[in-house]
Amino acid sequence: MLEKMDLFFENRLKEYEEHMLSAIEGAREFYPFTAAQLPLEKGCEVLDLGCGTGLELDAYFARNPGACVTGIDLSEAMLGALAKKFPDKCSDKKLRLIHGSYFDVRLEEEAYDAAVSVESLHHFTGEQKTFLYRKLCRALKANGFFILTDYFAESDELEREYFRSFEQMKREQNISDDGFYHYDTPLTVEHEMEHLREAGFSRVRILKNWGATYTIRAER
Repeated sequence: MLEKMDLFFENRLKEYEEHMLSAIEGAREFYPFTAAQLPLEKGCEVLDLGCGTGLELDAYFARNPGACVTGIDLSEAMLGALAKKFPDKCSDKKLRLIHGSYFDVRLEEEAYDAAVSVESLHHFTGEQKTFLYRKLCRALKANGFFILTDYFAESDELEREYFRSFEQMKREQNISDDGFYHYDTPLTVEHEMEHLREAGFSRVRILKNWGATYTIRAER
């Protein structure tokens, strides 16, 4: 059964972190690897799309406790769990949390030194991503960059099958609204990189992969 995205994660909050770290190939490596790609300057501004409970931020704040991070997530429960991890950072505004869809949240232009997203964007279409990536590209400073770690479909055929299955499940459950429902619809890594380039990123490259999970760096 399809569940609304925010409710899906709220219902699994207690086991979420252990599941992510144990069930996904390379997770105990790719969270710290992703964090290591982010700026080390004190006071740098970083945007986290789909921050969840902040597994990447655990590693990042350990490396750069002086960073300022804005995290956006659909799940209020997950943001609450993240805030409990870093109460001091929330109180001094080094961690600013926004409850909402990163498709809808207004992003100030040229405000961020870097952006990051880990295991969040594999639920959306290419068209949705191009829209988001254009907004994100404008939100980055002149030399800013985006670090994306996510899992990807292994072939064009498998990518199409994910979307076919999702639409079939929506029909079977009589879902006709445009809300966000939890179902994995990853693109191939090649298609993901095409959407980043289409959105205006000038240099897009793969840094590393763990099976079907890749880390991509896209520069403004």
